[in-house]
Amino acid sequence: MIRTYIRPWLALAACSLMLSGCSDDPAPGNQGSVQPISEKYPITWRFALEEIEGSVQHRYAEAFRSRIEGISDGRIEVDVFPYGSLGTSTQLTELARNGSVNLAFASPGHLADTVPEAGIFNLHFLMPEQPEVARQLLEDPELIAQFQQPYQQTGLQLLGFIPEGWMAWTANKPLRAPDDFEGLRIRTMTSDIAAEAYRAYGAEPAQTPYSQVYSDLQLRKIDGQTNPVFAIEEMDFHEVQTTLTMARASYFVASIVSNQQWYNNLPDRERTWLNEAMRDLAEFAWDSQETLNRQRLERMMETGGIQIVRLNEDERERFRQTSLPVRDKYLEQTGETGQALLEFVENWPQP
Repeated sequence: MIRTYIRPWLALAACSLMLSGCSDDPAPGNQGSVQPISEKYPITWRFALEEIEGSVQHRYAEAFRSRIEGISDGRIEVDVFPYGSLGTSTQLTELARNGSVNLAFASPGHLADTVPEAGIFNLHFLMPEQPEVARQLLEDPELIAQFQQPYQQTGLQLLGFIPEGWMAWTANKPLRAPDDFEGLRIRTMTSDIAAEAYRAYGAEPAQTPYSQVYSDLQLRKIDGQTNPVFAIEEMDFHEVQTTLTMARASYFVASIVSNQQWYNNLPDRERTWLNEAMRDLAEFAWDSQETLNRQRLERMMETGGIQIVRLNEDERERFRQTSLPVRDKYLEQTGETGQALLEFVENWPQP
């Protein structure tokens, strides 16, 4: 018998969407009106997340709240809004763009339709495999500087990148070769380049909202999905899939953004507090995602019910070769800016 149930946070998400009246299709260039920064303390910064409580983003946001409130001696307070309280990922980015929230996570899986250059993180077999090397790349000031103008053109200020671990694939069979994806209805995030990465393998991408993935897997409306391991466990996707394939094809990289006008209007000391807090939390972000992904994988293995498949190097190389044409599609969308970014990442020193 198929088991169906509704989580409370899904109901909350539905209510908040009705109240917010936000659209899934943001209007590029509409930055809205942003209230001037008040010097009367305490003031509140609103931080919107794409993930639920207990996730990598939630842990980071809570650490950020503690750090910024400590640095500012309580002058700055942070309200954290987990996924489901304000809307979908696309809607959260729009809320940041129009100034309704001050800070937000924005993942390239949806942001690449608005900031095409961010789609580089949806390309497979591009990022360095060694965690420390990948960390150095994502924290490199030159890389962040190359992204600033594309983000700012949409009213966003890029504050930094946060890794959330390798993306894993789940389905009701092992996915050991591109042929295994043929005709597979796999859930991807909403950007075209995220979908293209799986079309290259012969899959049929389905851009299902995050909150709907469990039920669509359960009802066989889709055949598989891709997410970091911690997200697969916390969203219970392993309950309705038989096999988790670890290919180490791409990292889940989220960007932290703010409303550009709000950031530019910050008093110097507040901008210093913000930058200092993010710098202090860089190592925490990496350690947190590594710990959480390891713990969640161990939990799934202990409970059983899902097979864990790790691809060998020959299998990974077949996927890598099949994925390469997607880089040309990325360049078609991004032009010279994307070319410079792709060369920067491809030429990053490897050990």
